[in-house]
Parts: sequence; structure tokens; C-alpha cells
Amino acid sequence: MNIHFKKMLKPEENVVEALNRWENDTKLVPLTRPNKDRVELESKRIITMEDLYQRLEFHEIYLIFVDGQLVGEMNYMVDPPHLFKRTEGTAWLGITIGESVGRGKGIGYQALSYLENEMKRNGLKRIELGVFEFNTTAQKLYQKLGYSEVGRVEAFTYYQDRMWADIRMEKLI
Repeated sequence: MNIHFKKMLKPEENVVEALNRWENDTKLVPLTRPNKDRVELESKRIITMEDLYQRLEFHEIYLIFVDGQLVGEMNYMVDPPHLFKRTEGTAWLGITIGESVGRGKGIGYQALSYLENEMKRNGLKRIELGVFEFNTTAQKLYQKLGYSEVGRVEAFTYYQDRMWADIRMEKLI
């Protein structure tokens, strides 16, 4: 299995298509975006090329490939307003392994390790992320990588007929 990462400098149609597929995958939506209720959880979203250009203004985006196939994306932004713990020089991290062929094989671990090195190389000292309380698989991965809980935002996202907390985790790099 050959895994490699590529920084996105400008959007491409195949990436927009993949992001739209992942953004509307009913198995991924509960894990990747907060939803205030069932209607929002079940809503479809469309990402355009222009949306991706705008996202690149505030995010460093990296694509994840396995054997030449795009399987996911990861990104970070610096000092966003939604940080739980506002410390200057903090990266807010996000990752999606969108293709099922990329899940459960250690790709997320390798991808996050790569992204952490990129953040460190760019002078960042702290990483913060949010993981929904029901996503225990992701919590275990983050703990394995050295992240620890710094707080919770209660009643943050709707899933399985109830509201769940967003667990905020940090790692100093």
C-alpha cells in the first residue's frame, strides 16, 4: 500500500467531485459536520470550485492518496475563532477519510503524523481539534497520537435522535 500526501494549491474538478461525494455520504455526515437537528443531518450540501477557492484562503489543505487513488483530505487553519482554548499559534485540524477503502488501515494515523510535521515546520506550537462524543474510534486514534481532552461543548451535534457533545482535544508540538 503506497500512501502519499499532496498539498492542494488550487482546486481541481476531481477533488470537488470527491468532496461532494463525502460531504453527502450518510455514513460520514454524522462524523464530519455538526448538525442541529434531523433536518440538517439529512440535508444535502453542494461544494463548488468557488467554495474550494474560498476555503483555500483560510485553510492549508492536503489530499490523501493510496495507490494513486484519492481517499481523503486533511486541513488546518491557524487561530480560528472557534478554538476552545485561545492560544496564539494554534492550528485547528480536520481530517476526512472519505473512501471506505482508506478506513481501518492506519492511513489516518499516518496522515495526521504527516500533517503535524507540516504544522510544526510552519512554526505552530499547538493543535486543537473537535471530535464528537459518539465517535470513539477517532477519540482512540487522537489519544494514541498524544492528544488529550481540554474541554467539551455540550449539546453540539444531533445524531441518533439526541444531542451529543463535541470533545475538544489538544496536543503541543
